[in-house]
Amino acid sequence: MEFVCQEGTEDSKKLVSCVEHIEPNQFNSKLKAKETALSNLAFDSKPENERIVKPKPVSKFHSRKAIVSSNKSKQPLSDDDVLPNFRRSITDLPPALISEILNCLDPKELGIVSCVSASLHRLASEHHVWKEFYCERWGLPIAPTPLDAGFSDEKSWKDLYVEREFRSNTFMGRYSMDVMYGHAEAVRTVFLLASAKLIFTSGYDSVVRMWNMEEGLSIASSRPLGCTIRAVAADTKLLVAGGTDGFIHGWRAVEGLQHLFDLRGCQSQSTEFRVWEHEGPITSLALDLTRMYSGSWDMTVRVWDRFSMKCLTVLRHSDWVWGLAPHDTTVASTSGSDVYIWESSSGTLITIIYSAHVGNTYSLARSHTGNYLFTGGEDGAIHMFEIVRHCTEATVSQVSTWIPHSGPVHSLAFEFPWLVSASSDGKLSLIDVRKLLGTSKGKSVSRTKHVDKNGVEPPQRMLHGYGSNLFSVDIGADRIVCAGEEGAVRIFNFTQALEIEKRIRALRGIRLENRMRRRKLQIEMNSKGGRTDQCSVAAKKNTVNGDRGSAWHNKRRVSSKLKA
Repeated sequence: MEFVCQEGTEDSKKLVSCVEHIEPNQFNSKLKAKETALSNLAFDSKPENERIVKPKPVSKFHSRKAIVSSNKSKQPLSDDDVLPNFRRSITDLPPALISEILNCLDPKELGIVSCVSASLHRLASEHHVWKEFYCERWGLPIAPTPLDAGFSDEKSWKDLYVEREFRSNTFMGRYSMDVMYGHAEAVRTVFLLASAKLIFTSGYDSVVRMWNMEEGLSIASSRPLGCTIRAVAADTKLLVAGGTDGFIHGWRAVEGLQHLFDLRGCQSQSTEFRVWEHEGPITSLALDLTRMYSGSWDMTVRVWDRFSMKCLTVLRHSDWVWGLAPHDTTVASTSGSDVYIWESSSGTLITIIYSAHVGNTYSLARSHTGNYLFTGGEDGAIHMFEIVRHCTEATVSQVSTWIPHSGPVHSLAFEFPWLVSASSDGKLSLIDVRKLLGTSKGKSVSRTKHVDKNGVEPPQRMLHGYGSNLFSVDIGADRIVCAGEEGAVRIFNFTQALEIEKRIRALRGIRLENRMRRRKLQIEMNSKGGRTDQCSVAAKKNTVNGDRGSAWHNKRRVSSKLKA
């Protein structure tokens, strides 16, 4: 025992000497490291130093020494070191880190997070990613919005997104149809300018007509332009129409004019112009903020400066050009059965989708982000492609295919999440592509859900029975506009479905509120009365039922006595 005490005394002296040689900074760093290790192990049942496996003792002296050294290494943990780790939540993280975490969620997941607590509701509702979600699907809201939708500066981006998503579901509801007559021959093209509540149509009669979207009445019509008009495009500043003679006829917006464009040319000739460059019929037109795009049967797509009306670039194809769809610095076009994707500023060909359809690829549409292409062809099929850019190159993969029509698909229109097609069989198909689209948030990583082509769902809705040979269709502002060979323009108005859906949601909210109120009262009554009251009530019910049974038997006895 005396030897053991001497051994312990020597150990203590060595420990004191070691502590004296340790510098203060080194001690503090070790202490911080130990605190970090403790915080990492806060959710374990025991610290790591308490879970040391005992080695098999070699001798009595070694085992005794190990016990002494382990007792010296133990230090009691205070409540302040451990308990705060149990109280921490995501709201204790730095705001920048919380923002990055929320930025990885989709709209549905972000909505679920906002229901967790009041603080997370505020963080998730005011997050800037809602603006990205909205612009990614529909672009920036344009004022004034159609149908008095109520977009205002007071509304958050989340409110705008929820409202627009709610409105997009109305295309599965009831609708009313307006039929507008005015064209003497078949209508080849329709264009819906939802921000101004205007519809533009033209066709074989070479007259461009402007209609009121809400009332379904003709506002104005141009003079005959001299040939068939196969393409029309417009925004709030410019209206252009392409003819089979190879010219582009345009009108500039007149300030102070209620309906933007003076089609009759009564006020000033300076607002009307015509340019010639193409050597064949013009089949497609498109506008963006700085450029105008035109496609023709002369196998070219021309890029114009929309202010000076000078041709900047000529994109040459191997066959007739049927359709085009620009986005940012790229433009997609259909030529014969192939689909081309170009760099619009330099005229560089990025990629080609060969033989997209059996026969000609007549129609083309593009998502607002430009990552998805929709094509319709002579074979009656509709294909969906995803484009992933890698610097100067791009990879294209087919996502899905639908065959809703028995004739060629002449026109496509897309507004998230609905893809609308018009065919020569006289039918319109509505396809919801919400399940197929992903959100890449600016990264060149595909998040599209590729679906088996054999197991793809059919179109969500078919509108038919309105004549044959539909040539053009457009969608926007709770409306679908189409026209064809019969010369009539039809407007499918889904605002009635929007009003019905609003009433249904309001009634559903009232029922839910009443149910919660009844449940709250029931819980209060149960907490006051207790379990004994429930038993007494059950006993009373049983006695009542028993009395009723006995009364029934007594009546049977009386009736049997009377019969006897």
